[in-house]
Amino acid sequence: MDAAQLKDRLKVFALRIIKLSERLPNNNTGNTLGKQIIRSGTSPGANYRSACLGKSDKDFLNKLKIVEEELDETLYWLELIVESGLIQENLLKELMTENIELLKIIVSSITTMKKKLNS
Repeated sequence: MDAAQLKDRLKVFALRIIKLSERLPNNNTGNTLGKQIIRSGTSPGANYRSACLGKSDKDFLNKLKIVEEELDETLYWLELIVESGLIQENLLKELMTENIELLKIIVSSITTMKKKLNS
């Protein structure tokens, strides 16, 4: 997968997160989790775009680590939404799978960049 494809995939993921937040109940819990997941779920795409403009390989790596952290945080919020019963797991399974796949791609990129920097 090239950078352009990953940018697109992260944008689609962010849009799906935004749509999910709109489905959360309009109460304290739903509003709080909605704000959290919008922040963490839209951040990976923006940070990946920034990483692609990195000034150096080290800068690229540092920004990729932010993408990793935000994807992991988003997975946490998805788990809380399911485990709190706000949305049934079967309705979020595909989104959670995409979150995990994106996280694996980023972790792989981080590993590759670390090897490049250490050689």
